[in-house]
Amino acid sequence: MIITLKNLYKIIGGEVLFESLDMEMKEHQKVGLVGRNGSGKSTIFRIITKEETLDGGDLFIQKGTKIGYLKQIPSDWHDTGRAYVELAFENLLSLAKEMEALEQEMTNPDKMEAAIAAYGELQERFTQQGGYEIDASIQKVSNGLNVDHLLEQPFANLSGGEKTKLGLAKLLLEQPDVLLLDEPTNHLDLQAIEWLESYLQQYDGTVCIISHDRSFLDHVVTDIMDLESGEVHMYKGNYSSFEKQKEEKLLAEFHQYEEQQKKIKKMKEAIRRLRQWANEANPPNPKLFKKAKSMEKALERMEKLDKPMVDPKKMKLSLDAEGRTGKDVFTVEGLEKNYDGVPVFDSVHLHVRYQDRIAIVGANGSGKSTLLKILLGKEEPSAGIIKHAPSLTIGYLPQNPLQEADRDQRMIDYFRDHIRVTEGEARHRLAGFMFYGYDVFRKIRHLSGGEQMRLKLAVFMHQDIQVLILDEPTNHLDVESQEVLEEALNQFTGTVLGVSHDRYFLNQCFTHTAYLVDGKLHRHIGTYEETKKYWHALLEEKEKKRVPREKAETRQRTKEQTGPVDVEKEIMQLEQEMSELEERMKTCEDIDGLGQLQLEKEQIEKNVEILYESWLEKG
Repeated sequence: MIITLKNLYKIIGGEVLFESLDMEMKEHQKVGLVGRNGSGKSTIFRIITKEETLDGGDLFIQKGTKIGYLKQIPSDWHDTGRAYVELAFENLLSLAKEMEALEQEMTNPDKMEAAIAAYGELQERFTQQGGYEIDASIQKVSNGLNVDHLLEQPFANLSGGEKTKLGLAKLLLEQPDVLLLDEPTNHLDLQAIEWLESYLQQYDGTVCIISHDRSFLDHVVTDIMDLESGEVHMYKGNYSSFEKQKEEKLLAEFHQYEEQQKKIKKMKEAIRRLRQWANEANPPNPKLFKKAKSMEKALERMEKLDKPMVDPKKMKLSLDAEGRTGKDVFTVEGLEKNYDGVPVFDSVHLHVRYQDRIAIVGANGSGKSTLLKILLGKEEPSAGIIKHAPSLTIGYLPQNPLQEADRDQRMIDYFRDHIRVTEGEARHRLAGFMFYGYDVFRKIRHLSGGEQMRLKLAVFMHQDIQVLILDEPTNHLDVESQEVLEEALNQFTGTVLGVSHDRYFLNQCFTHTAYLVDGKLHRHIGTYEETKKYWHALLEEKEKKRVPREKAETRQRTKEQTGPVDVEKEIMQLEQEMSELEERMKTCEDIDGLGQLQLEKEQIEKNVEILYESWLEKG
């Protein structure tokens, strides 16, 4: 065991969170810690890292164990993103400075011999600890998480999500013995999520993940710890396996409970009859009284089983589409959008029909949320035509669902501003979304992300909505709430347009998938799982286009920096690239891609001609 919690007792806000919790983590184990929002998962992480104190019980951590946990990102870091990530190599960078100092001493004849000996010893340590691979390691992780463009930017100028991604990159580069990851996929796009999965699958240390991303857990973990009612129950296998095992366990426990209830009922009936017979006997029969008393004691000694919670409280969400919108909901033709002259969309076409369910997928920064805002009329396009059905009623669920709300407004007042009902009726309706008692009087600022999402969904349910536009709706919902949302969307008879990085959600709720790559939208019939091969092909094509362009830029920089180059060598390089392009053109089936390859080939041919002329002039 690398970490053990024994008889953990913890009080939060005057309420007992854990009374006697036991939990163990083994070396090299990859485990998912799951449970409803508010069950105490993040508190366990903070207890392990000693940010929270124990109110009782014991915490044992194997001696010398290095624990990595994505903590609060510093707000006072004023250097670049790269300098922040390099903090993962503090010891190695310190060695590098010592080596630099010794290099200076080597120039002094009096200190040379001692400096060379010390330098050799330091260099060996530096090499063994991977000092010469620092840049390569940073490049690998930053490319995988799609944060390489953030490295040279001032850290203070980055958004909260961007800082969190760099924090994750730094954490992975530290390579601790134990990785504690709390919702690691929240700010990542699908490419980065799939890369992180692959990275964690090969990670040599212990990994414990809190996540509501069921596909991510399925691909990474080998065990599940289920935190429920202050206790941890361990299950072997990934998340899908855990769901089946838990359902079977609950059904078995419910059967045992029912059997015990039948037995208790029979015993109580037997005791009643024995007492009745004893009283009716003339004279009263003491043996029957004694027998009844003995059965009563046996009933008291019996360990009563609690009724299993087979169907825990879930949101009562039912979305109804009021009236048809007409066949064409949205028609987008030649859409273009520029920010400060930088293009986001390049002639995007999209036709959304009545009852379509379209998922928009792409890397972070590809313009997914911008496209939704343009459809909603919250952003103006730079060019193009956008039409929508008349009298369209749209329900929009942004990533921060209550960002427009007064932070000091009470939840019940916000609800009644949108749904005209009495206070009593509002409390009744909010109870259907798991807001009970005095919860409804809490201020918006005190609601968690998941609670804000539930409140917005409660408003949607009581409005006449024909089209739902969703931007990362599952980000803050626990698994049970996600399942309720999925079920409601599948019963909704209107049109749904959504952006999400949650593959399970994408596969459950959308029948069409549109991929945003390089400002163009590529739509395919099928779920994400059924169509992702097309996306990966587009990304590969994009990468192939990028490499020759970067080579050309590098060559140009080399010319500028070093002056004339070997013309013959340059011609050979270009002819090799042209040969590679011709091979790709033979297998390329995409007309747009083929046209782009042809343009690249023509450009290389022109460059070769110029170089031949230069070579002949020299000759």
